[in-house]
Amino acid sequence: MTKPPKRPAAGLPDKETLIAFLREAGEAEKADIARAFGLKGVERRQMREMLRELEAEGALDRRGRKGFAEAGSLPPVGVADVVSRDADGDLYVELVKGSEDTPRALLMLDKEGRTAAPGMGDRLLVKFVRGANGWEARLVKKLDAGNTRVLGVIRKSARETRVEPVDKRSRDTLLIPSSLSGDLRDGDLVLAAVEKGEHRYGPKRGKILEHIGREDDPRAASIIAIHTHGLPTGFSEAVEREAEDQALPTLKGRDDLRELPFITIDPADARDHDDAVYAVRDTDEKNPDGWVVWVAIADVAAYVRPNTNLDREARAKGNSTYFPDRVEPMLPEILSNGLCSLKEGENRACMAVRMVFNKDGAKTGHRFVRGLMRSHAKLSYEQAQAAIDGRPDDTTGPIMDAILYPLWNAYACMLRGRERRAPLAIESPERRVIMAPEGGIAGIEPRKSLEAHRLIEEMMIQANVCAAETLEKTRTPLIYRVHEAPSQEKIFNLADFLHTIGKPWNKGEPANTKRFNKLLAEMQDTPHAEVVNEVVLRTQMQAIYSTDNVGHFGLHLDRYAHFTSPIRRYSDLIVHRGLIRGLKLGSDGLTDREIAEMAGIAEHVTETERRSMTAERDAMDRYIAAFLEEHVGATFTGRITGVTRFGLFVRLDETGADGLVPVSSLGREYFTHDDRAHALVGERSGQRYTLGRRVEVRLVEATPVTGGLVLEMLSEAEPRDPNAVAPRYGIRGRGGDHPPKRGKGRPGGPKPRNGKKPLGGLKGVRKGKRK
Repeated sequence: MTKPPKRPAAGLPDKETLIAFLREAGEAEKADIARAFGLKGVERRQMREMLRELEAEGALDRRGRKGFAEAGSLPPVGVADVVSRDADGDLYVELVKGSEDTPRALLMLDKEGRTAAPGMGDRLLVKFVRGANGWEARLVKKLDAGNTRVLGVIRKSARETRVEPVDKRSRDTLLIPSSLSGDLRDGDLVLAAVEKGEHRYGPKRGKILEHIGREDDPRAASIIAIHTHGLPTGFSEAVEREAEDQALPTLKGRDDLRELPFITIDPADARDHDDAVYAVRDTDEKNPDGWVVWVAIADVAAYVRPNTNLDREARAKGNSTYFPDRVEPMLPEILSNGLCSLKEGENRACMAVRMVFNKDGAKTGHRFVRGLMRSHAKLSYEQAQAAIDGRPDDTTGPIMDAILYPLWNAYACMLRGRERRAPLAIESPERRVIMAPEGGIAGIEPRKSLEAHRLIEEMMIQANVCAAETLEKTRTPLIYRVHEAPSQEKIFNLADFLHTIGKPWNKGEPANTKRFNKLLAEMQDTPHAEVVNEVVLRTQMQAIYSTDNVGHFGLHLDRYAHFTSPIRRYSDLIVHRGLIRGLKLGSDGLTDREIAEMAGIAEHVTETERRSMTAERDAMDRYIAAFLEEHVGATFTGRITGVTRFGLFVRLDETGADGLVPVSSLGREYFTHDDRAHALVGERSGQRYTLGRRVEVRLVEATPVTGGLVLEMLSEAEPRDPNAVAPRYGIRGRGGDHPPKRGKGRPGGPKPRNGKKPLGGLKGVRKGKRK
């Protein structure tokens, strides 16, 4: 409650004075009004009558049970719920204590992007301000994380309407009152909220906040992922206008790089091209057999300038998010696929780095320029690889000698330096969902790993290193991409697992990439190669953005920053601005305010990256479940990739899908989790299912709306480990030879006295002393 700023004159006020007091106070309860005017006895009764009259006249609104405020007004600060969204995606909030006549306010998000955008049903603390076009609510903080919201599917029957959650970990099925379910159809995707109040028995009651789509929509997987993880979508009108109001680049303040034969190499379905490459032999006599490699990156900083609507929305999003059927971009399409895309044959503003390598692949120098370039060809990875493998086409044939062969020869030189550096050589196979033209799923296939991919990756890595080195040299603050060495706990867990397959690993020896690579190489041609690769991957820490440099363990680099993808990563845009400031390449570089907020920006973009990764993974799980739904009952081969107390996770060979074999389905005995051996072990027989084992399973259930797969184990368990502790028989064995014994501390409770039920077991009988 807002207290009045000053005490008014004592005595019963007239109506105008009372309204003016409430206007200044924002809101007040009867007791506060009486205290402010010094009213007692009869005057208090007269004041209450005056309040009733003003409310009847429409001059006052209720605030909660006892409070009043001027009609059509909002308090300076209040608690509000997000209650609606307009066609442009703007959110509106409603004061929690407001009446039916209390105005709604347009929610103005955090301009600095320091907090995640609220969603429907969230409860917020906001500042209310009367703007030119009505009331605005400026976010102070979220008061909860939307844990009373449920994203689910409508299930209608003759008797009731329910919302079943799409999150397989949630048990909050909501019952929708019949008065609110008339327009709902079975299979509707909705966002619902748990109604406040007590729900002691049965399902909780809910209300529908937003209709999202249909369960049978081919795009439902990405729609669910977007709403589940609160991904911001679309762009405001102000941002779209700023994106459209951009001029074509000129040579002013730029080096002319248009004669350098840059080319782009991207996925075949790529719509934006933010990097281009070119290589040529070094003509410097002091660097025999050396190479000059150019990497040009779209100059996004020229269009997305600090403290603009474009910048604020890009920071809030943090990065683009990629789904099989769509992209939620960080920047509007007119920039990401237009002015900031290095299109073939068109002038484009760029930030370029010229790197020099000696014959051993060691970088001997580099320099950055702000330039104007023109891509000479647009190739896909497959197209470039086919040309190098001797199958050029009409596009690649004419540029083999001038562009492609020099690029591959330069990469061969750089590869010598990479091998000497010895980055982590983990293989992480990926699958991609192929969408049918009509919107369904045509298939799922592994992503090919080509030399063309590795060429572009190494050139981008070296450009990122150059960015970090230059910013350090110019003493310009920057956001590093850091990757810490594995923790001691993770190393111990790895050693425990390797012991189970007879591979020794010294826990005390410090972790380094060469040691991991030696392990992977030794296991390469063994039956354990795939699972060892998986376990080594899980041993690694997660890379983050930080202003504190601890190096990049996986790449085995002392300093590293992201520079090469400013179209889709805000971190890279900050690095570009840092280079512009540090090298004095323009007036649109890093600002003092951004430097002061750098640590917060690094933390924020780490959070948005993880949000996108989780959303992308969830959508992939749902697409795969939808694809496999037609194959329920079929058998598949796979490998056990996870062992938990509640079951086994099996990764299917054909699709890369992960499904669960519940522990309860493994047999008639009780299986326990041996975390050191990474196995489920039969308590009576000692038979086991171990991590990494190849198995055959049957698909029992595929649920596209949750992405869940339930499998049935068809392979027999492995024999008991002769070195393991002898099992105990019968106590928890399903179908065992001996019934559970009764007694204190044992299943079954105390033995009945004289065949009668113990007193403590009778309903309504309370234990007590005998008198």
